[in-house]
Amino acid sequence: MSLLDLAHFAPSQEQELEVDVGQFKDSMRHLAGAVSVITVGRGEDRTGFTATSVSSLSIEPPSILVSLNRSSSSWPVLQRHGSFAVNVLAHDQRHVADRFAGRGGIKGVERYLGAEWTELVTGTSALSDALTVLDCELDEAIDRHSHSILIGRVRAITVRGEAQPLLYWHGAYRHITAPLEV
Repeated sequence: MSLLDLAHFAPSQEQELEVDVGQFKDSMRHLAGAVSVITVGRGEDRTGFTATSVSSLSIEPPSILVSLNRSSSSWPVLQRHGSFAVNVLAHDQRHVADRFAGRGGIKGVERYLGAEWTELVTGTSALSDALTVLDCELDEAIDRHSHSILIGRVRAITVRGEAQPLLYWHGAYRHITAPLEV
């Protein structure tokens, strides 16, 4: 199929299709995703957010994608410091996910309380016992609608031993209990 053939599928501005926001949210809840905490900033100018919208972009150079709502308190901190870390959470780290999701009104550097952190190559904080951590420099931020698509160039990686990931599916945290038969 060529790009000309694909033009048939793209609605013109007059044909913009209306999608029910509630139905869209319900549809997205069917996507199971690893839960990550994205940390940004340094020292007292630190914050972060919980995300399931993280994926690999390329191997050469090692790069990842993260989506961030520009109305988030993390956005200006990321712009000031130009780096972030993706901390992929293990099944026993739900409390960290909740803190970085802002449960109970927790904001900024207070989100880091109750866990052990180390400083990475870029100066960003990493959860000491995360399943894996990707230390990234912000390569580019592409603005689309309410969010920016962050392209992070991976500068360092740490991997924890044997642990199961924390997953998010159908509006709740989950974890893998047994491997699927192949």
